[in-house]
Order: sequence, then structure tokens, then C-alpha cells
Amino acid sequence: MVKKENLYIIIPAYNESENIQKVIKQWYPIVKKLGKESRLIVIDDGSKDNTYKIIKKLADKMPQLVPITKPNGGHGATILYGYNYAIKHKANYVFQTDSDGQTNPDEFWKFWKLKDNYEMVIGHRNARKDGISRIFVTKTLKLIIKLIFGVNVIDANTPFRLMKADTLKEVLKYVPKDFNLSNVIISVVYAKKNLPVKYLPISFEKRQGGVNSINIKKIIKIGTNAIKDFKKINKSIENKGE
Repeated sequence: MVKKENLYIIIPAYNESENIQKVIKQWYPIVKKLGKESRLIVIDDGSKDNTYKIIKKLADKMPQLVPITKPNGGHGATILYGYNYAIKHKANYVFQTDSDGQTNPDEFWKFWKLKDNYEMVIGHRNARKDGISRIFVTKTLKLIIKLIFGVNVIDANTPFRLMKADTLKEVLKYVPKDFNLSNVIISVVYAKKNLPVKYLPISFEKRQGGVNSINIKKIIKIGTNAIKDFKKINKSIENKGE
């Protein structure tokens, strides 16, 4: 008997009371369609509003929705928590997106069709509507990655990525615990290791409600601090590869 493949969708959430119900209702049909073993994991990152209460209430009528709450640790730490949760619970595939309503669930299925051909299928935000400053940050990050890691990564931090769980488990060994830019490092490791990756264009809308907890000032601060970390991580990747 062939075991059915399951998918764990990981969505971090922080102070998303305005968006979270709509986002869950948008993404839940995907895990429902893929079978009873698939899960929608929504992780409340110590929100100060009623985000977690909303998630728990929805879970009463959505058996494949798993509500989790934890102390605030930031976006990177929260998705790492989700990835490790998925791997621990024997996920075959892991998909990550965010809780702000900027991504389109309808675009998921073209990724799913390619799941057997690549170790990761990741979105390329080539038609962004979230502002010029964000586009500038992404282009700057691409340049920094090229200079430090020596690889070209089209869109390293996209919150729209489908990964084989077994490969992700190995890649996570290179990501420091609770690292804030964990998705960036994951993208870099796939590139450094020449793992089969496919970039597909996706739409990327404005935030659907609420206030973004990460503003441009915080992004610049995070980026400045990350350069030192990137250099250390690059040495670690190269040393482990020897």
C-alpha cells in the first residue's frame, strides 16, 4: 500500500487579528483537499491582541488546523519552530507563507505540480505591490548574498515556498537557532549545495489589514546585524561541505 503524501502549511502570526481569520479560511481548503494527514499550522508569536483566540476558535470547526502559541521570538524563529514541528510530525512536504494576506492561495497548485521535480519550489515576487522600499531591500539583499555567499538567489526571503521535508531537515542544520532571517539562509544553503530549486513568479499584494511589525528602520538594522552573521554562516556551510 502506497502511503499518501501529506503537506504541512506553516503560517507565523503576530498581532494579526484583522487578517488571520480571512487568511486561515483562504489556506485551509488546500490541506483539506490534500487529505486528512495534511495540516495547517498557524503559530501565534506571542501576540498582544486576540490573534490566538481567533485561531483557536476556528480550530473548533477545522480539524486540520493546528493552533500554536509561544513567547515572542520574531518571524525567523517562528517559522523555524514551524518547520521543526512539521518534520517532527512526519510531514512529507512543508509550505510556508505569511499571515498578512499578501500571497494568493490559488497560485499554490502550480507549485504542488512540481513537488517531485525539485527539492524546493519558491516564489519570485516579480509584481510586488508592497512598496518601493521593500523592493529596494530585496535587491540589496540579493547583492549582499552574492558578495558574501557567492551565489545568485533570485528572491531569498519569499514567504511562498514548498519544500521536501527530508531535504529541509538537512538544510536546517546550517541555520542558527532562532535566526531572524532563517528563510534567507535556507535559500542560500539550497543554492550553495546546488540542490534543485525552481523559482516561479507569484503576485504579492499590499498588506490586507493591520500594521506591519517590521518597518524599514527595523529592516535596515536587521540587515546590518545580519552581515556579520552571514559571514560566520558562510564559513560554517563551507566547512561542513569539506
